[in-house]
Amino acid sequence: MNVVNQEVFLPILKQHQVSLFIKREDEIHPFISGNKYRKLKYNLVEAQNTGYKTILTFGGAYSNHIAATACAGKEYGLKTLGVIRGEELADKWSENPTLTLAHEHGMEFVFVSREKYREKEKQSFLEHLENEYGAFYMLPEGGTNQLAIKGCEEILSETDEDFDVLCCSIGTGGTIAGIINSSHTHQKTLGFPALKGVFIKEDICKFARKESWGLMTDYHFGGYAKINAELVHFINEFKEKTLIPLDPIYTGKMLFGILDLVSKGYFKPKTKILAIHTGGLQGVAGMNLILGSKKLPLLEI
Repeated sequence: MNVVNQEVFLPILKQHQVSLFIKREDEIHPFISGNKYRKLKYNLVEAQNTGYKTILTFGGAYSNHIAATACAGKEYGLKTLGVIRGEELADKWSENPTLTLAHEHGMEFVFVSREKYREKEKQSFLEHLENEYGAFYMLPEGGTNQLAIKGCEEILSETDEDFDVLCCSIGTGGTIAGIINSSHTHQKTLGFPALKGVFIKEDICKFARKESWGLMTDYHFGGYAKINAELVHFINEFKEKTLIPLDPIYTGKMLFGILDLVSKGYFKPKTKILAIHTGGLQGVAGMNLILGSKKLPLLEI
């Protein structure tokens, strides 16, 4: 698969003598893009090889993983079942762009309370779902498991050896673990968590086989799915200047962080950075609904 590394030309990069390229994983597929394509690839093959007809997974109302799983299931001829956090959505899911997209691609929903959702890894809960809906191949929330890591290890290509620093946004930690594993000895991988706290480090360590990585924890903008006018302005301006659309949950925050670090002289002159665009652009429509309800500026993508 030929994924383009697109160079970014901005005055701040030239000023600090830093080169920045973005791996356009968002262009892999219209709906199954970025790291979701990578995470699903071998899991779907495994589901088919083991005879499962249904994929079951978990997610929130605006989950990229939910949307991608539904679209991938349709392409592979598999039924998809989404356990969605928030029982209040049962009567108004059609107002949600992400769930509407998933439904259009054949996903059936199971809406559960937030309290019940926290039991998603309990065997009793999974047995209840199996009794109700039949046998299924289970994907965890966010899609991270060993087969997902295998897919994410394929994000880097041989030509990416020229880069000094690799940057990746972090949700459940699977994507960055795959990048760490396939990175070269001279490369440092930096992760930009979308959630508060450093607990994600333990999850990454479960899968990462190398130690040349670190977390940049100051760019979550208040936590998962939190966004403000400053970030909206940055994403809109970045798109205007580079023609590269960014999602507001992951890649937008990562690029904000990278350029902030550049402005502070974090990277040595002549450093060559490769940032991974993990897709997620389907979530922009839903985020604009939230921004509009809060009287905040909208994302112009």
